[in-house]
Amino acid sequence: MDRETLKSVQAPLKKLYREQPESAKVSMHSKGVVRISDQACEVETSSGKVVAGLHRAAGGDGSGVCSGDMLLDALVACAGVTLGAVATAMGLKIEKATIEAVGKMDFRGTMGISPDVPVGVEHIELHVNLASQEPPEQLAKLMDLMERYCVIYQTFQQAPIVETSWSIV
Repeated sequence: MDRETLKSVQAPLKKLYREQPESAKVSMHSKGVVRISDQACEVETSSGKVVAGLHRAAGGDGSGVCSGDMLLDALVACAGVTLGAVATAMGLKIEKATIEAVGKMDFRGTMGISPDVPVGVEHIELHVNLASQEPPEQLAKLMDLMERYCVIYQTFQQAPIVETSWSIV
């Protein structure tokens, strides 16, 4: 999609969201079926079923996708899509871009070994490599805007409220 097409697609949405702010509020959804027998969860995505399983460091056999990796995949995907959209809107020519996310985690927390070790990913490094002849200050602005508008990146910066409910069926 070129710059003018992107602007023409987004312009009516921006107008609608400015005039009717409530229309910009969207609910996203994910659903999974837990497989107790093999500690897996089948998650239905728009691209098909993904089976998540325990990470090898937690006793998994590697046959399922690790949820932590999926978390990093979401960051890479969102950063990539946002980078592409912002570069297009700015009229920048990017020959190639690659993004890699590295998460660091201490499994003693999730394995219940050490109560003082946090459960979860403690540190994420996001590496973006750009091949471009654009001026470095334009590329720095691109990166700033990617960070500003990437939903997953911003979600990590300010964690959302997570509420759990449960029922017996």
